[in-house]
Amino acid sequence: MSGEEPIPPKPIPPKPGRGAGAARLAEILRVDHAGEMAAVAIYRGQRAVLGEAAGHERIAGQLAHMEAQEAEHLARFDKLLTERQVRPTALAPVWRLAAFALGAGTALMGDKAAHACTEAVETVIEDHYAGQIAELAERDPTLAAELAKFRDEELAHRDLAVEEGAREAPAYGLLSAVIGAGCRAAIKISEKL
Repeated sequence: MSGEEPIPPKPIPPKPGRGAGAARLAEILRVDHAGEMAAVAIYRGQRAVLGEAAGHERIAGQLAHMEAQEAEHLARFDKLLTERQVRPTALAPVWRLAAFALGAGTALMGDKAAHACTEAVETVIEDHYAGQIAELAERDPTLAAELAKFRDEELAHRDLAVEEGAREAPAYGLLSAVIGAGCRAAIKISEKL
């Protein structure tokens, strides 16, 4: 790593026309809700494999802590969807199942692969949140501040995963690339559906 901060993406301007700002906000809330729901499912999948396994007490505790933070984020987005009358993604059951399978699958590959999963997901999410924070900074500074707090917690998850050897996972480059691409695709799809 070069130590330089990545350049944040340019904010996405609201679509022109009446109701465009509300439609964009609905996309943001829908996709963030889906992401937090998936994060909880990933950690549940990993804990299902590693939670009670002998010799994995350390990672089990880490996973439980990260899952609890993601559950707090999810609860907040549940509330925001209700308050702002935004429907969740229609693909919620698919994402939940896929995320649980991703978590369990990487955990079956070992602790380092589970951490590689966390690093890959949180890297995409950090970039995603950064764009939303920039976009909402003037329009909805309260929501932007909440997203900044969540982003910081996601970064802490990523940093812990790197410290714990994520990059030493078998086929790290491939694993990271596939997970990252899957996350980016799920983001685009969940904004709309």
